[in-house]
Amino acid sequence: MLLTNEQKMLVNQPLRSKIFLQGRAGSGKTTAGVNWLKKLLASGAPAHEVLVFVPQRSLAEPYLACMRDEVEQAHSLITTMTLGGLARRMVDLFWPLVGREAGFAHPNQPPHFLTLESAQYYMSHVVRPLIEHEGYFESLTINRNRIYAQMLDNLNKAAIVGFPHQEIGTRLKAAWIGGIEQFNIYDDAQRCVDQFRQFCLAHNLLDFSLQVEVFFQHLWPLSLCREYLKRTHRHLIADNLEEDTPITHDLLRDWLPDFESAVLIADEEAGFRSFLGADVVSAFSLSAACDTHLWFEGNLVNEPGIAQLKSGVRAVIGRLQSRSEMDADRSTAAIGDALVMPKEHIKLFPSMVKWVAQNVAELVNEGTSPGEIVLLAPFMPDVLRFALADALDALGIPHQSHRPSRALRDEPATQTMLTLATLAYPGWAMTPQRVNLALALMQAIEGLDLVRAQVLVNLVYDPRASGLTLKPFESIPVELKDRITYRAGERFDRLRIWLMEVAQAADAPHLDFFLSRLFGEVLSQPGFGFHDNLESANTISTLIESVQKFRWAVGQQLPGEDFEVGQEYLQMVQDGVIAAQYIRNWEARPPDAVLMAPAYTFLISNQPVDVQFWLDIGSPSWYQRLDQPLTHPYVLSRHWEPGKLWDAEDELAASHETLRRLSIGLLNRCRKHVFVGMSALDIRGFENRGLLIRVINEAWQRSLREAS
Repeated sequence: MLLTNEQKMLVNQPLRSKIFLQGRAGSGKTTAGVNWLKKLLASGAPAHEVLVFVPQRSLAEPYLACMRDEVEQAHSLITTMTLGGLARRMVDLFWPLVGREAGFAHPNQPPHFLTLESAQYYMSHVVRPLIEHEGYFESLTINRNRIYAQMLDNLNKAAIVGFPHQEIGTRLKAAWIGGIEQFNIYDDAQRCVDQFRQFCLAHNLLDFSLQVEVFFQHLWPLSLCREYLKRTHRHLIADNLEEDTPITHDLLRDWLPDFESAVLIADEEAGFRSFLGADVVSAFSLSAACDTHLWFEGNLVNEPGIAQLKSGVRAVIGRLQSRSEMDADRSTAAIGDALVMPKEHIKLFPSMVKWVAQNVAELVNEGTSPGEIVLLAPFMPDVLRFALADALDALGIPHQSHRPSRALRDEPATQTMLTLATLAYPGWAMTPQRVNLALALMQAIEGLDLVRAQVLVNLVYDPRASGLTLKPFESIPVELKDRITYRAGERFDRLRIWLMEVAQAADAPHLDFFLSRLFGEVLSQPGFGFHDNLESANTISTLIESVQKFRWAVGQQLPGEDFEVGQEYLQMVQDGVIAAQYIRNWEARPPDAVLMAPAYTFLISNQPVDVQFWLDIGSPSWYQRLDQPLTHPYVLSRHWEPGKLWDAEDELAASHETLRRLSIGLLNRCRKHVFVGMSALDIRGFENRGLLIRVINEAWQRSLREAS
């Protein structure tokens, strides 16, 4: 592809350079970075000596795609790495050197690295007795899985910001301005994370925070570790620095002199992962450690209307932030048809969904590829996702949803598999409820609707029976067989017999083996619900991976405890502790389907599109942070002054900055049109009065006035 003058400016730099490249999203920075990689390979640099450092693995895909295209020059593979991947790899490699020094009780035994799920499990193992027997968090009314997740988040913040985890409670209390009862909650949280850390040290368990701390405190200072990394990686490309953590920036600053060449890339007006510890200020401070500083000022994505809309939105939000009465940029006059709003007042949420579907259909009929359309909301709840999917299905428009934060346990395919698993392991005494079994059979058996599934369950399911609790289809009256249909009955019997064989087997398989066999031998076969269903197959594959990793992590039973790992997994899923989040690859997204996703998910994918729909723009969720009573992303950051109180002014300023980054970030990734979906009442029937409506309306009105 042809390069812009700015991109050529990077590629023409000497190979032995340390370059800091900044610019807004859509200016071609990553493309320039990919061409720098091509230059390295063409110069003879071995691919395995090139390190691509990113905040999350999906952001390395352009560089991996380059390797697939450059097979003639690349005789090995580049290394793509995140902070967590580097810390885990180094701790695993040099464990004998640091196990004892780091305080682990069994340094001569191998470490056990925890996933998000297994870390939540062990956190619940430590904290549940404190909640149930000692009255911890009595004044909180949130689900326990949120308590466990927020305490893990506190530990992660301490590790990536670089302060001792013993200071978490002190920092949170120092910024609190409310009632004193919150101090007790922070004290409880501090004692819980302290006990969890001691538990991990006693059992050689390393969650993300402990991996990072062991690496930075005990491995990074060792000359042996530094020399190993220096010899292994000689060229660095670090992309999306603004989405990475301050301790990652500290690492790169120290590591930079050891590289022969380095290109550091950062987006302006970004930092969307600030709630996960991303630090924009720290990222741009790395420019001082580089020999050359380059700016990309253009935008290769926006057409003129979107560019002017972006200018108007930026000006309106800037006025809100400064609280001045300055005029918006006069360039808003050229917005034209880039911004599309409903021509008539929309009162109810379903009417907004209908308006969105109709406009999507018109775009597709006019030649826009469905893959160039995204439907965005601050969150994508099940009700909204179902309503959009149903409306698009009725119009014959292909679609795909992507929600990394959606609980794996909430997927129908997951519920089906785990419900059937409880039947196959009667010794676990986890008999399902009738309604759950009916839903599972409806999903599992092709052609069986919910009404007939409920009738079937009422006739064949006896939860009080020993062994397999399902009766054969032949045992029900003939007139009801006709109602259910013999075809569905025959498929039910095949499934029942298969489950009975597993339940009566002398050696029951591990849960992940069982799920794999159930899908492969029964549910993926013709006549069953998952036959030729790739989305369900992907969900079940993820479920099996989740169970497998859980078995690996907790399969070594804790001292004095006796439990079945599969049973424990099912119990934790029911409690909402595990199977919580799983990130699917963006590669799996169909190339020609409308994407439905949360706004932040789309931003992090870093893929521009022609048309964006912003849904429910009256919702304050576009800019307000989540209520997290046990943690605080701003207070637990490197730039918060110790002892300073977090007040309403700080909250408002944070909301304005979040709205600016989110709206400008979306516009940077839009080529032609933004459709704004709004209704007077939200999905719950409350009035919509969010700040984003005000911003859009003001930018729109100013453009009309200037145009006239």
